[in-house]
Amino acid sequence: MRRLMVAGNWKMHGTRASVAELIEGLRNQVLPSGVEVAVFPPCLYASQVIDGLKGKSIAVGAQNSAVEPLQGALTGEISPSQLVDAGCTLVLVGHSERRQIMGEGDELLNRKFAAAQACGLTPVLCVGETLEQREAGKTLEVVGRQLGSIIDELGIGAFVNAVVAYEPVWAIGTGLTASPQQAQEVHAAIRAQLAVENAEVAQGVRLLYGGSVKAANAAELFGMPDIDGGLIGGASLNADEFGAICRAAGN
Repeated sequence: MRRLMVAGNWKMHGTRASVAELIEGLRNQVLPSGVEVAVFPPCLYASQVIDGLKGKSIAVGAQNSAVEPLQGALTGEISPSQLVDAGCTLVLVGHSERRQIMGEGDELLNRKFAAAQACGLTPVLCVGETLEQREAGKTLEVVGRQLGSIIDELGIGAFVNAVVAYEPVWAIGTGLTASPQQAQEVHAAIRAQLAVENAEVAQGVRLLYGGSVKAANAAELFGMPDIDGGLIGGASLNADEFGAICRAAGN
């Protein structure tokens, strides 16, 4: 049985003061024991969040990490080993904002995924299509290619310790949400693609949905058979809303 997961991606939001306020709000949330909860703050505040959430069952991850696993001459980057040293347990790989704005392609993301795993971090691989690609009927082709790149380079075994997040680019921060049926269709295709390689691995991988998830629509989305929780953007910056989404997963 896959344990549901709700993860909050804070993106490039926060000051020391607002992060402290958000930590306090999270500490006051009653979270369901059957759901794994995680947050991804900006790296600058990771230590503040890790210290502030001590004793609370909330994992802390990073939004990005370097292509090299260990410390070295790579100015401006943070290595997976440094993230582990700081207390992070997860890292996002391939978020659409990094694919589109930073120009990160599959080859680079394969290296980031492998480097993260080499240091014991769990990569959360983000996949998804643009509105143009969806309207052209290319959703499954695009998502399949993004997923297939990791399978081809690192093998199906790489997904034993990984999470996949399907985030349709057109639904991120727009208020638009894929219907539960649309999301389930893509999640089922992802699981089927993994199952071609190894059915047991496919059954064990948690597949999250991301894209304007709120407390109001979370339960219906998480009720789909292949949706194992959510990667939450804007709503994760409000502790009460995020807590309500976590409780929806628990129900």
